[in-house]
Amino acid sequence: MADEWKQKCDQLWQLGANGVPTPDGVDWKAVYEKKPLGRNLLKNPAPHGVSHSSAPPEREVTGIPPSPDQPPQFEPTGDFSGWSTSTEVLPYDTSGIPPGVVVCYLPQFRWFSMEQHIDLKAEGLWDELLDTFQPDIAVEDWYEESQLHASIYELNVKLLAADGQTVIKEHTCSPTENMENYSHDWKQVSHVFSGYGPGVRYICFRHKLKNQFMVEFFGTLVTDSSVVIKSTRSAS
Repeated sequence: MADEWKQKCDQLWQLGANGVPTPDGVDWKAVYEKKPLGRNLLKNPAPHGVSHSSAPPEREVTGIPPSPDQPPQFEPTGDFSGWSTSTEVLPYDTSGIPPGVVVCYLPQFRWFSMEQHIDLKAEGLWDELLDTFQPDIAVEDWYEESQLHASIYELNVKLLAADGQTVIKEHTCSPTENMENYSHDWKQVSHVFSGYGPGVRYICFRHKLKNQFMVEFFGTLVTDSSVVIKSTRSAS
């Protein structure tokens, strides 16, 4: 029966043809049922309820503060189940205000962070695959060109050892927006980890979105986040 499940896995992902190790000690039935290769290992990849296949929603700027019986909004709305979230309030930028000038409103910026930890063994991957074969790990994300600021998005992905803390490989992305060319479209961020070495057991995926409050709340959206373990590798 064990050989039968191994054969099913081989047929599904072409393990033998790709040179993937298939030791007898692996629970191939569990691997087949969890299907860890080729699927998105992130939970709830579109917490704002939008997709990059459609244009980002247009939001009307009214300039009208919330009514007294309605508390002001400081964080984005959405279904953030599966994500650990946090908010970082940034100090006001008064550097461009001449002395003596009275300012009624200044934009207040905040970073809104979303993070997930992926347990690769719990997802059905096995030691020999991760340590010997080291399959490509593809990361992808899409964020809205909100143009709230020159820096509205940051991504940090870490490949972690069995202790869940030691960083084996890390990728960071902090794009700068072109404030003079506004298209209000989705922007793709992607990276492929390959040849990262043995010992990877966890992945920490974290992205930050910049929000602004000035009379009204304006946030930056993100969608279709993914972490996919391939059944192939691009480095030996």
